[in-house]
Amino acid sequence: MKTRKCKKFKKSYSLIAAEETLGQQRYIRRRKMHKIYIFWSRIFIFAAFLILWQAASDLGWIDKFYFSSPTEIGALFLHDIQDRSLLSHIGITLFESGVSFLLILLFAMVIATFFWFYPSLGKMFEPFLIVLNSLPKSALAPLIIVWLGTGMRTIILCGMSVGIFGCILNLYQAFSQTDPERLKLIETLGGTKMQAFTKVVFPGNIPTFLSLSKVNIGLSLVGVIIGEFLAGRRGLGYLIIYGSQVFKLDMVILSITILCVIAMLIYGIINFLEKHYRA
Repeated sequence: MKTRKCKKFKKSYSLIAAEETLGQQRYIRRRKMHKIYIFWSRIFIFAAFLILWQAASDLGWIDKFYFSSPTEIGALFLHDIQDRSLLSHIGITLFESGVSFLLILLFAMVIATFFWFYPSLGKMFEPFLIVLNSLPKSALAPLIIVWLGTGMRTIILCGMSVGIFGCILNLYQAFSQTDPERLKLIETLGGTKMQAFTKVVFPGNIPTFLSLSKVNIGLSLVGVIIGEFLAGRRGLGYLIIYGSQVFKLDMVILSITILCVIAMLIYGIINFLEKHYRA
């Protein structure tokens, strides 16, 4: 009797397990199909936009002088790539943005860590950081130019000014909101504040650090472009200003398009690193 009951139980359990496996497979298949649908929908929307833009330009719905067309921008891109002038400007902008981004992360980490070790100083300086973060950063650029003159140092500092104050604030708040029970446990076991930071605070806030990196790489790029508008003689920001001054709007639209591609690629790289870390 017991043997029959065991057999029935095993049979029903195997059926339930098989149903769960089939359900999981269907769920995974739906998720994959949904991702494929989203990917090709984006491709379709982008292709439809390019086709509509080209058609509107060819049929005279928009003025070619002001709005150009995808084929003309593509031809300009190939021409500038062949004589390597465009690559030089792209390289300058990437270098300035990369240096600004790394300096933002470095200074933000050092200052936020210092404020965590000395909370009274953090509370003292927090209102000033909030005011500086709320200030339109384009208002600081003319002062930076007067202080440092034109050149790469000024542009890098402009790139830093856009994101550094917000990064310090967000990182300091993340450090301050670390699980107090874990910190109390470290203290109870006789650990030092440095050990609490290295074992609990910093490792626990790496996801926050990566999220801030995704935001700040875009802000660095914005700040660098503002600096190149005002103080640059090379770079994509300089091309945008120069192209608008001489009414070469193909150059302006091409530079903006390249900036979009750069921002998208860098965001994708950081997003990949974040997913790899969480996995």
